[in-house]
Amino acid sequence: MKQQFAAEITVGIQVDDVFVISSKTLSQKKNGENYLNLTLSDRTGDIKSVAWDNVLEVAAVGGVGDFVRARGTVSEYRGSLQLTLRELSPVERGAVQRDDFLPVVQRQSPDRMFERLRSTVDKHIQDPDLRRLFTAFWADDDFVDRFKQAPGGKKMHHAYLGGLLEHTLSMTILVHNIAAHYSGIDMELLLAGAILHDIGKIREFEYDYVIDYSDEGKLLTHIIIGCGMLDEKIRRIDGFPPEKAMLLKHMIVSHHGSREFGSPEPPKTLEAVLLNHIDEIDAKMNGLREFIAKENPQEKWTGYNPMLRRQLFRSDREES
Repeated sequence: MKQQFAAEITVGIQVDDVFVISSKTLSQKKNGENYLNLTLSDRTGDIKSVAWDNVLEVAAVGGVGDFVRARGTVSEYRGSLQLTLRELSPVERGAVQRDDFLPVVQRQSPDRMFERLRSTVDKHIQDPDLRRLFTAFWADDDFVDRFKQAPGGKKMHHAYLGGLLEHTLSMTILVHNIAAHYSGIDMELLLAGAILHDIGKIREFEYDYVIDYSDEGKLLTHIIIGCGMLDEKIRRIDGFPPEKAMLLKHMIVSHHGSREFGSPEPPKTLEAVLLNHIDEIDAKMNGLREFIAKENPQEKWTGYNPMLRRQLFRSDREES
């Protein structure tokens, strides 16, 4: 069982524990000699690591997604912790505790969140076509099991087991709090879009021991996968209106907002525009909350946040 977790590592300590490789880059110094940059991870976070000696031997130990025992000393480099490796050795996957490497949603249990989501559909969606659609999804045990477990992302937001369901449920709440302010919105269609927009993530990610992209996810993305999953269910529903199916798929296709951010088409309906902004609000706020939670609670300013490209002022900081 692990004793040293990434979030607890400080300058000067000797590290000797198991981590998973989440990134790996072989580079060269100005004199042409090789060095190896690694990011080693566990359920609490990451530690940047570097190997200066026996680089090719160390690089051959494992690749991204492999478990390794890392030994070395922690120092500070350019304001961040850095583990200088003395030794790296492979560890069999079956020898590690899964819970040491996969973070899990903390606020509510997946079962409780899923029941809340089902209750939301039962209470707020009366359209018979949409009700039949969700009945088909809820009757799919494999879908439900994976929907409860899947992460919402690999790094940026909701990057933990149950994160997709937490993100989806949060968006349904935002739909009611935001969209009700505007006239001309098909609230039931928008709510359905909020629940379905990320369903492809149950297959975009692998999350047995580490959160990473599946081959299908790398080749197709959750947008294409999600449209296929929706099509599969709709084909089994007699008389499902083609235009309604098209509007649902458009919300999946456009929820990232622009081609620059991965959407094949930008939002072209009021519901799709709102869905894009609601998705961005929830994803960004979760990412920032997770970022702030890892910062020093006594500091007035956080470190640099790459998502916003700025530091954040902390009004909730603790007194020294």
